[in-house]
Formats: sequence, structure tokens, C-alpha cells
Amino acid sequence: MSAPTTGAAPAGTDADPRRYAHLTALRLEDPDAVARAAKARRRHPGLKAGTQNFIVAADHPARGAVSVGADPTAMADRRDLLDRLQLALANPAVDGVLASPDIMDDLLLLGALEGKLVFGSMNRGGLAGLVNEMDDRFTGHTAAALSALGADGGKMLTRICLGDRDTVSTLEATAKAIDSLAERRLIAMVEPFLSVRENGKVRNDLSTDAVIKSVAIASGLGSTSAYTWMKLPVVADMERVMAATTMPTVLLGGDPDAGPDEVFASWGAALALPGVQGLTVGRTLLYPQDGDVAGAVATAASLLNRTELNRTAEGQE
Repeated sequence: MSAPTTGAAPAGTDADPRRYAHLTALRLEDPDAVARAAKARRRHPGLKAGTQNFIVAADHPARGAVSVGADPTAMADRRDLLDRLQLALANPAVDGVLASPDIMDDLLLLGALEGKLVFGSMNRGGLAGLVNEMDDRFTGHTAAALSALGADGGKMLTRICLGDRDTVSTLEATAKAIDSLAERRLIAMVEPFLSVRENGKVRNDLSTDAVIKSVAIASGLGSTSAYTWMKLPVVADMERVMAATTMPTVLLGGDPDAGPDEVFASWGAALALPGVQGLTVGRTLLYPQDGDVAGAVATAASLLNRTELNRTAEGQE
């Protein structure tokens, strides 16, 4: 993937460096504004089988992962990131956001989450490159905080490294988080990977068999799976991957090396499989190679099965 254009604000946005100064003022003078905005927010109308959902992910910076492709600091400019998120969320086909608490609070204050699904990012302690990266502690949203915000659920990165002792702690914490969310009837969006360390870096094994094994392990976490979803990468033989679970599954985008046409084609094929509930994608759409955020989001939205949405629209004609 080539380096995205990050030196200027995306098309259709205001490049004024003071454009988000009011957020700083609110945080300073009226921090309760976040809770008020969450309470007043109009909720998403609800999830339906046959209607795939489109969620934009924006929790990467909280884990120290600010690179996109060849640009090591692509996501470091918060104003630029908020511009891109608002462009994406302005598309009515985008159902919601997955974000860390800081970004979630900004979006609430901006009124950008009206009628949207809201998922909080729960474990961000496994910082990219950290010596104990696999000890992925829950340092973000809690289930109680998500319930208070009126969120729909929480997401947890669940990397399983058989050669790292910290993996068992992460699995235990994930199981407890699933239970805590289920007690509040909130969705647990589990993102599992089999991971390995190579030359001091953590790499996720994206072979089909590894993804299937990660699904088997993650599916058994917690005392109930009633509210559990899977968040899975698109890999070869996705038919075999989706045969490994009955849980609603959303597809993640990652930071692909392939060109956009190939990426969108792979998403389209995977979205046609039974059990796939939609997309939860971040960097691929927020930082596209051509810089056209709105265009990338529109292309991804066109891949979704929106049967219920189409039926409703036809009934109004």
C-alpha cells in the first residue's frame, strides 16, 4: 500500500487549525458536556438479520499504532483524523464507529454519532512494539462506562501467542470483559488472532488454519456467548473460516499491501458469505491511497447487503 496523502485536510473539510478549539474549551470548562451529549444522542434503530452494518474503526492511536502504509505518523494529527471520521460518518450508509474513549468523546461533542452504532475499544494496553505487548491489558472503555454512554458494545483485541506467557492473562481478562458486557446486554466484539514474535515484533498469522483456530479459542471465552460477535480478517478460503462459527461476524480491513480494487473485491466476496454481518474498517478507508475518503467509504458501502434498508426505501416510494 502506498503512502496516503496526509499533509493537507481531506477534500471537503476545513483546514483552519483552530477548527476544533471549541473541543478543548469544552473539556476545560465543561467536562460534563460529554455525558450530556451521550445522554441526548439519538440511538441507532437496531440490528437486523439481512442488513449488514458498516462501522468505521478509529482506535488504533490508543495502542500507539499511528502508521498507515509507508507513512509512520499518518494518524498522529487528531484534527486530520476527526476530519476524516466526520466525512465517513456523514455517509448515511455508515452505521457507526468503533473508537477509543478520547476519540469517542470528541465525536460525541461534535454531534457526529446521531443515530449511529457505538462500540468502545476496551483493551489498548498491548502497545505496538512494547516488550510485553502480548499482555494486552484493558485500559480503555469498561462495560459500565459503555452502558452509561448508551453504547451498543465493546471490542477487544485478542491475540493468542502460544510462546508467550502473557497470553493466558489476556484470555482471562477477555473472558471477564465478555461476561461484564453480557450482564448489561451489550455486544462483545472479539478480534482474535494467532500471533507470533519475529525479530522482536509481533506478527499475526493470517493463514486460514490459524484464523480458524483463533475463532475456536475466542468463541469459548466467557460464561456465555449470547452477546459475542467475531471481528475477523479477510483471508484465503473465507468459506472455511465462516464455517467455524455461528456468531455474527464483521470483517476488518487492517493495513493491506494490495491495491484498493483487489481489497474491495475480497471484501465483496466475503460479505456474500452466511454469518457475515458487515464491515468494521478503519485505516483502509480513512487513509485511502488517492486521499478520497468519501469515495472510499461510498465504494465500501456499495458492497454491503442492505436488504432491510432497500425494502424500507421501496416502501416509502
